[in-house]
Amino acid sequence: MNRQRMSLWWFIGTLVFALLSMLVPLPDVLEPFKPYWPALFLLYWALESEDRVTLGLAFAIGLGADLLDGVVLGEQALRLCALVFIVMRFRSRLRFFPMWQQTLAVLALLLNDRLLLLVVRILAGSTMPPASWWISPFVGAALWPFLFLLLDDLRARLRIQ
Repeated sequence: MNRQRMSLWWFIGTLVFALLSMLVPLPDVLEPFKPYWPALFLLYWALESEDRVTLGLAFAIGLGADLLDGVVLGEQALRLCALVFIVMRFRSRLRFFPMWQQTLAVLALLLNDRLLLLVVRILAGSTMPPASWWISPFVGAALWPFLFLLLDDLRARLRIQ
């Protein structure tokens, strides 16, 4: 298998893994701690491979996540498009931040994602979520350095562009 094909399969595989990671059931006590995996993986690929991640891909991944998660169609698509748009806009700065600053930027992006989700759900007629609902972005930001370094290391070992 040539490098280009392997690179494509690695890219698709990580995004499918992110979608499937959303479906992992957790006990009710741990559910607020579950990070938003598609956002984290799309963040990584948007930072590392600018030509692969587009708003159209983010929308498609979001629609797939909506279908898998059983939420309002377009909810996660909107969130992921907003996230990828911001990352693409500031990509040249974010890539060269030290890891601690990049983690804070990821936290801000994930909090923005939660705020957008809150607005969508309030407009759809849901009630206000509990305070524990806001824990997930902090968990995602805490996992970001490890996820980034893991994916970067695996990409280097497989010699994928």
